[in-house]
Amino acid sequence: MSVEMRTPIPVKEAIESVIQVVKHKEPFTLSVEESLNYILAEDVQATYDIPRFNKSPYDGFAINSQDSQGATGDNRIAFKVVDHIGAGTPSNVKLKNGEAVRIMTGAPIPDGADAVVMFEQTVENEHGFTIRKSFEQGENISFKGEECREQDIVLDKGQQINSGVIAVLATFGYQHVKVFQKPTVAIIATGSELVGPKDPLEPGKIRNSNGPMIEALCRDINIETTTYEIQEDNLQGCIDIVKKAMMQHDIVITTGGVSVGDFDYLPKVYEAIDAEVLFNKVQMRPGSVTTVAYKDNHILFGLSGNPSACYSGFHLFTKPAIQKMMAAQEIYPVIIEAILNEDFKKANPFTRFIRAKISFSNDGVYAAPSGFNKSNAVVAIAKSNGMIILPSGTRGYAKGDKVKVLLTDHQSYERALNL
Repeated sequence: MSVEMRTPIPVKEAIESVIQVVKHKEPFTLSVEESLNYILAEDVQATYDIPRFNKSPYDGFAINSQDSQGATGDNRIAFKVVDHIGAGTPSNVKLKNGEAVRIMTGAPIPDGADAVVMFEQTVENEHGFTIRKSFEQGENISFKGEECREQDIVLDKGQQINSGVIAVLATFGYQHVKVFQKPTVAIIATGSELVGPKDPLEPGKIRNSNGPMIEALCRDINIETTTYEIQEDNLQGCIDIVKKAMMQHDIVITTGGVSVGDFDYLPKVYEAIDAEVLFNKVQMRPGSVTTVAYKDNHILFGLSGNPSACYSGFHLFTKPAIQKMMAAQEIYPVIIEAILNEDFKKANPFTRFIRAKISFSNDGVYAAPSGFNKSNAVVAIAKSNGMIILPSGTRGYAKGDKVKVLLTDHQSYERALNL
């Protein structure tokens, strides 16, 4: 594709073109304690049955179910307690007729017992207890291997390691685990109008919000970033800093300088480093001028300098690429259906992504624009937890219409999973 042409392509096609060129990183081994938030590079097998033995899931009494037959409210059957066992302590007693063992949650079922009576199902007396109902064989027992068997696959390759995964690894005695390396990200905020948070706001200057925002978005998914500053605000300065960033990182993100204009250096930078431009315009608002290029397993994202467009571009293109590099099972954004809470009558020649506040209730999921919704808006991002997706070719939507929403934060993901 010529870097001089800007032929817009559909959003889905743009995303897929990025995913097709991205290769996952190489696996390596590290300790389980250090593995949080990495992606598993191999299946993990159970090293023994879970449970390892027949055990009690409750505090109560282990009995032989045959001894309970015929018990009713008018015919209570008595049991004599002959032993008491706690979790981790087996009993040496073999039950005889009418005997029971007091048992705690997790303790192994004693010889001769095949059911457990919970404490609240009994009336205790000096020598034991009585019951008013009969029990079936296997009632209230967790059986050996019912959760998993030795050599069963309990964790899948591509699964992200969270606290639950670490618990499983610890359960089966794993001290080390094979994971995929994480990519690292270089951030280059371009534009001579940008100043840092401590610099004075001279006429015509604006503060650099995109750099800190991208850094935070990467940190949110546990990806390390390095911020680079262009030493000379000219073409060669841009080429030099991009080359340096590519030598040290897998992903290079530039923000700004991607729209058509006299001082747009990025197309010439991509040409100078011989990068393949995957696309340089997308049928979307905001962020139509998003550009993505590829060179030697490095991917370069030219995101819009407008904050909302930059934010949308990261979630649509950069984040899936990062997930693919880590070989994650789930690489695409989570999209659910919601009911529009406000009118949005603006026509959509391109697919529109509107920063939105997504709310969850017993009545369903609702979405409303989170504030001022132009591409250079910043405050609306802070008030949003998703993006409303309005397809191209529509003439606007009314309150009560069903719309698709892309979730952008972890709490929203969890709420959606529990719907």
